[in-house]
Formats: sequence, structure tokens, C-alpha cells
Amino acid sequence: MKIVLQKVKKASVSVDEKIVGIIGKGYCLLVGVHKGSTKEDAKYLAKKIAEAQLFEDKNEKLNLGLKDVGGSILSVSQFTLYADTKKGKRPSFTNAATAEKAKELYEVFNGYLREEGVNVETGIFQTMMEVNIVNDGPVTIIYEKLSAGN
Repeated sequence: MKIVLQKVKKASVSVDEKIVGIIGKGYCLLVGVHKGSTKEDAKYLAKKIAEAQLFEDKNEKLNLGLKDVGGSILSVSQFTLYADTKKGKRPSFTNAATAEKAKELYEVFNGYLREEGVNVETGIFQTMMEVNIVNDGPVTIIYEKLSAGN
């Protein structure tokens, strides 16, 4: 799995001009599922992100986590994170999981985040979404976990 995390002041996701997920301070996550991703990968990344210290303390050091600041997560599925652009003009998506597997692991990942005590809003899987964010920092971090053999 590959996740692009952006620390945000606020974020929302809309489908057909209707907001389906909205948060204030927190993280906007773009979540890609690799064809070899597992539930263990999802659990590992959920814990890593839930515990990440990406908010400033009174000394302006990144020492505070999402729960310390009362933040939330907006999680948006993003199969294009596994685009292969090495050949031709159009990317290949052969490394991305099938829609069925990606949906399952995306939902499992969000469930693990909730088990970590994080409020999670989401987009709608396999739809055209409009994501609006107000970056904070900006802070953008890429997390990736692939099981052995992938």
C-alpha cells in the first residue's frame, strides 16, 4: 500500500457536487492499494499514521500527534498512486490491485484507523471525486508498505 499524507487545516471530498466527507485539522490521505498488498500492510500503515507526530508543539517542533490536537482523517482511495510511467505516454496500472481487492483493503485500512481511535471521513470508492484541501505547512509525507516478495 502507498499513502500520500497531507497535513491540512481543512479538507473535503465531493461526489456529484455533494460533500460526502469533511474534516477540519488533520490529515488528508490518498490511499493506493498494490496488487500484492495485505491486511497486515493496512494495519501497519494505519498504526504508523495514527501515531505520527506531525503537528507543532509550543516550541514549533513536530512532537504532537493527531489525537493530541483533536484532528481527523479524510481518506480517499487513489489507485493511480501505482501508475507505471516508464513506457509510452499513457501510464500502466498493472501494479494496482483489482477494484475488488482495493476496496476491501481500503475499507480494512480505514477500519484499523478507527480502531486506533481516529475519526475517519471517506470519499466513495470507485467514483469521480473532487478533493479540496487547505494544506498546513505544507507537510506532505509518503508512507509505503509492501509485504515480502512484492
